[in-house]
Amino acid sequence: MARKSVFIVAIDFGTSHSGYWFSFASRTDQIHQVYWEMEHGLKTPKTPTCILFNQKQEFRKFGYDAVMKYKSLPSNEAKDWYFFQNFKMKLYNTKVTSGMELTASNGKTLPALTVFSKSLLYLKEHALNTIREASFQTVCDLEEITWVITVPAIWSAAARQFMRLAAKEAGIISDMMSEKLVIALKPDAALLWCKQLPREGFTVDSSDKKKFEDSPGVQYIVVDCGGDTINITAHEIQENHCLKVLHKAAGGGWGGNKVDENFLDFLKEIFGDEVWNEYVKNYPTELQHLTYNFGLQKCSASREAVFIHCYYNLTRVAEYKRDISQFFNKAEGATWCNGMIMITYDKMKSFFDYSITNIICALRDILDKPEMTKVQYLLLVGGFASSIILRDAISEAFSSKYNILCPVEAQLAIAKGAVLCGVNPHIIASRVSARTYGIAVCSAFDAAIHDVSKRRVSKADDYVYCTDIFQKLVGIGESVNINEVAHYIIHPVEPDQTQICFAFYCTEKQGAQYVDEEGMEWLGSCTVPMPDTELGRKRELKLDIKFGLTEFQATCTDVTSQESRAVTIDFLAV
Repeated sequence: MARKSVFIVAIDFGTSHSGYWFSFASRTDQIHQVYWEMEHGLKTPKTPTCILFNQKQEFRKFGYDAVMKYKSLPSNEAKDWYFFQNFKMKLYNTKVTSGMELTASNGKTLPALTVFSKSLLYLKEHALNTIREASFQTVCDLEEITWVITVPAIWSAAARQFMRLAAKEAGIISDMMSEKLVIALKPDAALLWCKQLPREGFTVDSSDKKKFEDSPGVQYIVVDCGGDTINITAHEIQENHCLKVLHKAAGGGWGGNKVDENFLDFLKEIFGDEVWNEYVKNYPTELQHLTYNFGLQKCSASREAVFIHCYYNLTRVAEYKRDISQFFNKAEGATWCNGMIMITYDKMKSFFDYSITNIICALRDILDKPEMTKVQYLLLVGGFASSIILRDAISEAFSSKYNILCPVEAQLAIAKGAVLCGVNPHIIASRVSARTYGIAVCSAFDAAIHDVSKRRVSKADDYVYCTDIFQKLVGIGESVNINEVAHYIIHPVEPDQTQICFAFYCTEKQGAQYVDEEGMEWLGSCTVPMPDTELGRKRELKLDIKFGLTEFQATCTDVTSQESRAVTIDFLAV
C-alpha cells in the first residue's frame, strides 16, 4: 500500500513558462510558491520553459538560466548546442510516440522524451531542494510526496501518457501505474481553485456578481488561456460540490504564442526579408529575448500603446541597409522612437485577431448547444487571460448574457488548483467522452451481418468466426462517471490459446462495425496471459475499464484462476 503523502507538489508545465507550488497535504490553505531569478532583479512565479543541452547532448540549463546561457554563447558555438523552447506544443494535435524527436532552435534534434524528462527532472530537484531548505520537514523518500502535473484538456490520451512516461524517466515515480502522480487537466484545476476564492479574488471587469457561485446546479464555461492552446470545458456544480463535465473539451492552438508570431511577422514586414532573415539566422539568442519581452507586454492590463526595445544587432543589421527610421515610413501602426519601436494600441489588438476570432467562435459553438442553456458564467484563467485585449473582446461578445469572471492571479489559478487536485484527484464526478472507444474482438461468423472478407476458421476444430469486430465500450458525447467501469467478457478464439491481445481503437463516429473502417484510430494494445487451457474456448477473461479519469485505467481478470492484474494501455506505440 502506498505511503500517505506529507507534501503535495504541483508542476504547472507550460509552453511558455513553468513553475511549481507545494503545500503540506494537510494544509492546502497555505500553498507556497517559488519566485524565480530574484538574484537577477526579477521576481516571477514561473520561469521560461526553455532547456539547453551542450554539444555532447548533456543537460546544462533550464528556465532563465538556459535563456541567459544561450544568449551569451558566441554564434559559432551556439550552432552546436541544443536550445529548446515552446516544445510542449509538439504534443498537441500530432501522433505522439515514445520515440518522437524535437527540433532545437538551430535545427538539431534530440528525442522528445529526453527533453521533457530532463525538464521535469530539473523542476523535481529544484522543488525537493526548496522543501528541504524551507525547514518544514526533511523529505528523504519520494513516497512522501504526491506530484501533480497539469496538462491541457484537449490533449490526446497518448500525450497524457507521454507526460507520465517523462515523469517516470525523471524519477518522479517508479512505475507507470503509480498513484503518486496525478495528471490534472488545467481547466479542472483552475475551477477547483476558483471555487474557494473570496469576492476580492476576482477582477471586476464584467461581472455583476464578482464571485464564483458554488451552488448545486450552477454551470460554468472555463476558458483556459495558455501560451500554446486554448482549452474550453463546461462544468456543473453537483450536490456534493463535486464537478460534472457537461461537454467534451474543445479548443485549439490559439494561445498567446500566436500573438507573438503575428508580432514577429509584423517586424519582418517592416524590415523586409533580407534584413529579418539575416537577423534571425545570426542572432537567435537576441531574438529570443526580444520575443520574451514582447510576451510580457501583450499581457499588460493597459489600453495604451506599447514600446518595444529594439536590440543592438537588429538595429545594426538594419542600418547597414539604410537609416533605421526609414523602415518605419510606411509601417502602419508602428513608429521609431529613439531606440524603441512604438506600437499603437489598435495595431497591438490586431495581433490578437486570430486568437480572439477562434476563441469567440468556439465559445459560441458550445454555448449554442441545447445542453448549455443554463450556463451563467464564463471563467477566464491562464496567463493569456491577463491580457486586457483578450478580456475586452470576450466581454464585448458575451457580457450581455453571461457573467465573466477572471481571478486576479489568472496565471496562478491553474497551478494552485493543481495542488488541491493532489489532495482530491476525484473532484470531477463525471466526464464527457471526447470519442467513441472500443476494442477489437472476434465472434461467431454470421453471414447475414458480417463481411465475408472477415471470415476466419479455427485451426483446431473448424470453428468459424468473424475477426476485426469493433466492440464499443463508451460512445462519443456520453457522460461517464469517474467510478463507472465498462465491463466486457472475451473468449479465446483457439482452445489452446495461452494469451489474448487487447487492441484499443477510437473513432469520432457514434458507432462502427469494424476496426479497419475509415476514421478509426488504433490507440495501442496490451497482452494478457491465459496459461490454463483446460476449459478451451469456454474460458473467460473480464476486462474492466474506467474511462472517466484523465487517464484510462484497465483491469483484466482471468475468470478461471480469479487472478486480476492492472493493464497498462500503451498509447505511445508506433
